[in-house]
Amino acid sequence: MKLHLDRLDGRNSFSGYGEGYVVVNGRRHESSLIVFPDRLIDPWSVATFDDLVEPSLDFLAPLPLEIVLVGTGRTMRMLHPRHYRRLSEARIGVEVMDTNAACRTYNILLAEGRKVAAAILVS
Repeated sequence: MKLHLDRLDGRNSFSGYGEGYVVVNGRRHESSLIVFPDRLIDPWSVATFDDLVEPSLDFLAPLPLEIVLVGTGRTMRMLHPRHYRRLSEARIGVEVMDTNAACRTYNILLAEGRKVAAAILVS
């Protein structure tokens, strides 16, 4: 699916997604990544949902974020709260959803000017 946005002034946004990939600013990514408005972590060391262990998201806790979206792949899978405990303690919201929904939600929050990051599993 191709996504269309108005204008995001050079910030990273999802411009598409499909089976086994996402597209950020027109560039296709076939491995897991973390998308911030101003940078990417590509690849992200968490390749599959089963690789997502307790400290996998901890490094995001000191960052100036309001919310982290976790895209769990083709289907939405629940994370145990211990996986995002440090984010909660830092008063950063965490929303878990399937990867396609995380891409769409990230774009909406980005357009609203929110401090958002998307941790995306591409599987």
